[in-house]
Amino acid sequence: MRGIGVVILLIAGIVSSVRTVAQDQDTFSARPERADLIKSVHVYPNPAVEFVYVKFDQANVQHVTLTLHNIIGNEIQVETEVIDEHELKIRVKDLSVGYYLIAVRDNESNFRGTYKFLKR
Repeated sequence: MRGIGVVILLIAGIVSSVRTVAQDQDTFSARPERADLIKSVHVYPNPAVEFVYVKFDQANVQHVTLTLHNIIGNEIQVETEVIDEHELKIRVKDLSVGYYLIAVRDNESNFRGTYKFLKR
């Protein structure tokens, strides 16, 4: 009989965890401004050969902090050039072939996002 009680407690814990995740997803979807900010950042071309451009529909590049990471999370130093107040250019020509992550942080809106691209 003890075994059945333990199984019931485990199932109750799993159901509780699933309910918490579902509630968190509802909370996220209830914040459309965050989804709009995520969609307002464009990384192109993807895949890239020499340069990657990061365009911000809503943010000004003066308020944005950008870091580049390899796929395992190590930060990589790269040349970044400001094209205009809404666009940056990142030189990726000397990087090895593979996937990279661009971490974007807007200090004004406290937005944080990560975008993946392929370097060929």
